[in-house]
Amino acid sequence: MASLHKIKPALGSVKYTKRVGRGQGSGMGKTSTRGGKGQTARTGYKAKRGFEGGQQPLQRRLPKVGFTTHTQKPYVINLNKIKKIADLEEITIASIQSVHKLPGYVVRESQRQNTKEPKALVKIIGTNASNLASKIKDQYVIVSGQK
Repeated sequence: MASLHKIKPALGSVKYTKRVGRGQGSGMGKTSTRGGKGQTARTGYKAKRGFEGGQQPLQRRLPKVGFTTHTQKPYVINLNKIKKIADLEEITIASIQSVHKLPGYVVRESQRQNTKEPKALVKIIGTNASNLASKIKDQYVIVSGQK
């Protein structure tokens, strides 16, 4: 019969925590695994994120990529694909929305009233698009060839 005082955990199942600075016999005495003197041996030392010991850091070795413009380009609608727009009496964001689903940012921006200089949110392109210029009643809609 096995005695309780002889039971041991399975080999490798228990990892003992290292107790630093508890004498030479512990294997982690004297410098307490911190090496010699200097800044890294002191308490409170922490290397900066991305610091690689003087080597050129990865984020500086790689080239810069991409750019995000803050000026939104107008949403382009081709008249050749959506002929219903030419049949509308008045061309506004709301009337275009009834014929063709516009992205959310176009609808949101058109509802904002605090813009000093309105920017074009929808641009209508295609053959005979310039004939629609007289029907446009919204400051956010432009036709190709118009600025």
